[in-house]
Amino acid sequence: MQQRLFSVYQRLILQRPLVTLLVTLAVLLWFCSHIPNFKLDASADSLVLEGDKDLEFFREVNKRYGADDYLVVTYTPEQDLLSDAVLAQLDALQKDLANLAKITSVVSILDVPLLQSPPATLEGIANGQGIMNLRMPELDRELARKELTTSPIYKNLLTSQDSKTTALQVNIERDERYFTLLNARDDLRVLSYKPGFTEAQQLQLEQAEQTFRDYAVIFNDQQAQMVANVRAVLDRYRGNAQLFLGGVPMIAVDMIAFVKSDLVVFGSGIMLFIIFIMAVIFKRPGWVIVPLATCFATVVFMLGLITWLDWRMTVISSNFVALLLIITLSITIHLIVRYRELLHAYPDDSQQQLVAKTTQFMARPCLYTTLTTNVAFASLVVSGIRPVIDFGWMMTVGVSTALILSFVLLPAIMLLMKKPVLSKAKTDEDTHDAGLTLWFAKITEHHKAKVLLASMLLAGLSAWGVSQLKVENRFIDYFKKSTEIYQGMEIIDEQLGGTIPLEIIIDAEDSGPIFAGTEDASSQDQAEALSDDGFEESFEDDFFADDVGFGGDSAAAESASTWFTRAGLARIEQAHDYIDGLPETGKVMSLATTGKMLELLAPGYDDIQLALIQQKLPEDVQNLLITPYLSEEIDQARISIRVKETSRSLQRDELMKEIKSHLVNELGFAEDKVRLSGMLVLYNNMLQSLFRSQILTLGAVFLGIMLMFVVLFRSMTMALLAIAPNLLAASLVLGGMGLIGIPLDIMTVTIAAITIGIGVDDTIHYVHRFKDEFAKDRNYMATMYRCHASTGQAMYYTSVTIVLGFSILALSNFKPSIYFGLLTASAMFAALMGALLLLPQLIITFKPLGAEAEQKP
Repeated sequence: MQQRLFSVYQRLILQRPLVTLLVTLAVLLWFCSHIPNFKLDASADSLVLEGDKDLEFFREVNKRYGADDYLVVTYTPEQDLLSDAVLAQLDALQKDLANLAKITSVVSILDVPLLQSPPATLEGIANGQGIMNLRMPELDRELARKELTTSPIYKNLLTSQDSKTTALQVNIERDERYFTLLNARDDLRVLSYKPGFTEAQQLQLEQAEQTFRDYAVIFNDQQAQMVANVRAVLDRYRGNAQLFLGGVPMIAVDMIAFVKSDLVVFGSGIMLFIIFIMAVIFKRPGWVIVPLATCFATVVFMLGLITWLDWRMTVISSNFVALLLIITLSITIHLIVRYRELLHAYPDDSQQQLVAKTTQFMARPCLYTTLTTNVAFASLVVSGIRPVIDFGWMMTVGVSTALILSFVLLPAIMLLMKKPVLSKAKTDEDTHDAGLTLWFAKITEHHKAKVLLASMLLAGLSAWGVSQLKVENRFIDYFKKSTEIYQGMEIIDEQLGGTIPLEIIIDAEDSGPIFAGTEDASSQDQAEALSDDGFEESFEDDFFADDVGFGGDSAAAESASTWFTRAGLARIEQAHDYIDGLPETGKVMSLATTGKMLELLAPGYDDIQLALIQQKLPEDVQNLLITPYLSEEIDQARISIRVKETSRSLQRDELMKEIKSHLVNELGFAEDKVRLSGMLVLYNNMLQSLFRSQILTLGAVFLGIMLMFVVLFRSMTMALLAIAPNLLAASLVLGGMGLIGIPLDIMTVTIAAITIGIGVDDTIHYVHRFKDEFAKDRNYMATMYRCHASTGQAMYYTSVTIVLGFSILALSNFKPSIYFGLLTASAMFAALMGALLLLPQLIITFKPLGAEAEQKP
C-alpha cells in the first residue's frame, strides 16, 4: 500500500516538477488575492465563553440599565484643578471632544450637579433651583472641591482624593445597527443551545453570524478612527497637563494595533533572522532559498485560506504565522539534512534518485509528526472560547498544509536545481557541524547517571511548579509600563475608582411586600399620623406639601419598590459598605449612595417621603441617583462596582465567591436572588473554563499521542520511552511558568499544545531514525552516535534557528507576544535537550529494540 502511494506521488509530483511548480504557484496566487481582505478582531465579544449563561444575563442587565460605550480621559494639570485657567482649558477640551464625530456628549466636573455647594434643599431641587455647577461664577469653589472629593457620588469617580486629577467621560454614539445585529445573533445562539433547534433556524443563525461579522469590520474601523480623532484632540492639550486615554473601545483598538505591529515588524524580523541563521548553518544560498520559499508559500496559502473562510485573527491566534514558520521550517530542514546525507552516501545517484529516496524515507516520520502535532492543537478546539477554537483549527489545517507543501514544493524546486558538487571543504564543514550534536552523544555515553538524575530532579521541580500555576492574571500586565493603556489604567485604578466592572443584581424576595413601611402601620396610617401632627401646616410650601394629606401619598407609596424604602436602603447599604471595604474594589455605586445623598438633603426621611421624593426629583437627578441602580418593573436593585485591576491581591474567582457568600450567609440575602454580572464575571468564567478544558485534557492528549506512538513504533516500551521527554518538556515549560509567576490565561494556555507539538516532532524523527540505524549493526551506542550525527543535526538546526528568532519577540510592547516568544523558545530548547539527552539514554538503558548483537573481538 505504501509503495503504491509513493508510485502515484512519483508520477504526479517528482516526474513533473515544472508542472507541479506552476500549478502550485497558480493556487498560491489565487489565495494570495484574498489576503488584502484579511481581518483582525480584538473585541470583548471575542474573549468570552460561548454558551455562557452569564453572558446572556450580562446582556439582559445592559439592556435594562443601559451601558453605552465610553472613553475615559484622565486630566492632571500642572496648576490647581479648580483655577480659572485650568477650568477654561478643561472647558475647551470638553467642547473639542464633544464636536467629534461619533461622540454624543462629554461629562466633566464642569457640568455635574453639585448638591452640597452650598447644601441644596429637596424643594429647590424639585423646582430646578439650588443646583449649582462649576460653570456658575457665584459658586464657592472650595465648597465644590470638598464635595467633589467627599461626596458619595463623585469621590474617586470624577476627581482624585487629592483633587489633582479629574476624569472626563466621553460618551460614544450608540450604533443601533451593530447592537440590533448582535442581539439577533445572540437570540439565535441562545435558541441553538436548546432542544428543537431546526435546520431553518440553523440557517438563520449562520446568516446572522455572517451579517454581524461583516458589519463588525465596519464598526471596528469606525471605532479606530474615533479613537484616533480623540487622541489628536488630546495631543493639543498636553502642554500644560498630563492626559491619558482609557476605556474598553481604546483598549480594543490598541490591541489590534499591537497585533498588527507584531505581525508585520516581528514577523519580518523573525523571517530575516531565520535567513541569517540558516545562511550561517548551511552556507549555501540554495539551502536557504528552498526552505524559505516553502515557508513563505505555506504562510501565503494559509493567510489566503483563513481570509477566504472569514476566520478572524485575534490576540490568541496572532502568533499563528510565526508558529506556521516553525512547523514548516522543521519539516524542510529534516528533508534537506536527509538529502545531504544521501548525497554523501550515494554521490553517483542522479538528482531525481536522491530526491525520491529523501521523500520516501522522510514521508512516514513527517506524516506522523503532523498527525501527533494536530492531536496537540486539536485539544484547543474543546475550549468553548471562539478565538481559541479558531486557533486550534487554524493550526490543525496549517500543519497539514505545511506537510503537503513541503512534499510538493520543496522536491519540485530541488528537481529543477542542479545537483550540488561535493568538495573536501564541504565534507569537513558537515563533519564540524555534526560534532556539535555528537557532543551531546558523548554526554549521554559518559554521564548516564547524571542525565537520569538531572531529569528526575527537573521532573520533580516541574511538578511543583505546575502545582503553583494560576489561572488568574492582571489584564494590565499584558502591556509594558511605557504604553498608554498601562499608564491610563494605573491612574484610573489608583485615583479614579478602578477599571474592571462588576455588578451585583439583587431581586426582591417573592414573599416580601412591594412597599415596606413601618413595622406596625400601613402607609395610610402613616399619612394620617403625619396629617394629625400638622405636617401640612408646618411644611405647606415644602417639597411634600402637594401630596401629603390629599391621597397622593398612598398612590406614591404603593408604586414604590421594596428597595426604595428605609428598610430596603439599609439592606443595600450593608452590602455596599462591605464591598466598599474590600481591598480589591474601588468605586462602589448603588441605592446606598442615593440614600446617603438623601440623608444630607432630607435628614430623617421616611418611606412615604422616599416615594414622593422619587416622583418629585428632576429627571437628570433621577438619572444620576436612582435609575442606574433600581428597576421598579421587576423590583430589582443593582450595585455597580469597579474592581482595581492593578491590585496585586486580585483573585477574581475568590473575590466573587467571597462576595456572594457574605451577602447570602452574613447579610441574609436569598441565594437565588443574588447574581453577579459584568465583564469580570465573563472573563473569570473564560479563565476557569480554560483550566478545566485544557489543562485537564492534556492527559488525554498525551494518551492519544502515546497510542499513535505504539502504532508508529510497534512497541509499547518504545512508546512509553518516547513520551517521557515530551512529558518532561511540557512540564518544564508549564512548571517554569508556575515558578516564575506567569499566569495561565487565554494567551499562555496555548503554550502547552505548542510544547507538545514541537517536542513530539523531535521524538518521532529521532526514534524513526534510531530504528532504521539500529538494524544495521544492532549496537545501541553506535546507533546513537549515528543518529546524533544525522537527524540530530536537523533537530539542532531547527531549534537554534527558532530559539534565537523568537527571542526577538521580547522587544514587543504586548506582553502576550513576549511570553509567546520566550516560552516557545524555551519549549524548543527543552524538546531538543529531551530528544538528544534523555531519550537516547532511556533507549540505551531499557533496550526496547531487543538485545544487542554480540560484538566481534
